[in-house]
Amino acid sequence: MFLHALTLSPRPLRPWPGGLASLTPLEGGWSGETFLAEAAGERQVVRVYARPRPGREHAHEVDASLLRLVRGLLPVADVLEARRADPASGMPALLVTSMLPGERGDLVLPRLDDEGLARLGRAVGEVVATLGGIAMLRPGAFVDGDLTLGDLGAPDGLPEWVAAHEDALAHWPQRELQGLREVALDAQALLDTVARTCLVHGDLNPKNLLVDPGSLAVTGVVDWEYAHAGHPFTDLGNVLRFDRQPAYVEAVLGVYTDRLGAAPHAALALARAADLWALVDLAGRRAENPVAARAERLLRAVARSGDLHAEAGGREE
Repeated sequence: MFLHALTLSPRPLRPWPGGLASLTPLEGGWSGETFLAEAAGERQVVRVYARPRPGREHAHEVDASLLRLVRGLLPVADVLEARRADPASGMPALLVTSMLPGERGDLVLPRLDDEGLARLGRAVGEVVATLGGIAMLRPGAFVDGDLTLGDLGAPDGLPEWVAAHEDALAHWPQRELQGLREVALDAQALLDTVARTCLVHGDLNPKNLLVDPGSLAVTGVVDWEYAHAGHPFTDLGNVLRFDRQPAYVEAVLGVYTDRLGAAPHAALALARAADLWALVDLAGRRAENPVAARAERLLRAVARSGDLHAEAGGREE
């Protein structure tokens, strides 16, 4: 349906005066709503906002503004056009950007030795540190193209967040639920020691990083759908959630702490604490996809051990 609506658009997208030559779904992109467009020898990316999440009615404008905000600080695509939805024709909102080079980081990482992991880790650390240095006045969700901050729509702390998700974790043994409550309480106390707010990508993991497979430089940061103003250690926690090879972790932490002035062990603890927000949410949706199922296994290991640095493994009850 989306392709049909695009090809029957009442006016062609401005970057392609002759109309669309082809649209091909991009793997790993925004729930099947991102397409590679080719016309007149040019390759561009079209994001279709057919099913925006609640509170994301202006998502195409927010995403365009975020790309413009960080342009020159991070490797992001050029915004070519942001178009509002046209209810009369059934055309959804669109964002058209340039095509970035590189291979998805989650495909590159498994091929690397320790030296390569360290090189890529340093490049990723630069991305995370740059985001951590973009200050915001307060936490909040971006609600329009001016990047106005609205409510995040979440409880004020991790203990309340866990309580709100306990129905989705009702299959857990009571001792694991109690363990999670205790971990959440301690983690929130740790997070409260950092009062600063920054720009948070919100889904910063190797899948959303493009990498030059030769130099291992990060050539693109994509998928800003979950970006918000929030805790400076949120993106660091996401980056180090599953990818825990020592050479990679040490390199990411080394760059991050050098630039933002935190001790590596303290930064890693804060990162694990900040990532509990996402782990709890994902664990409650464990049946939706393999990432959510993996997150639940990790969260259960944390809850059983009481250790933010626990790794998933062994048999679950």
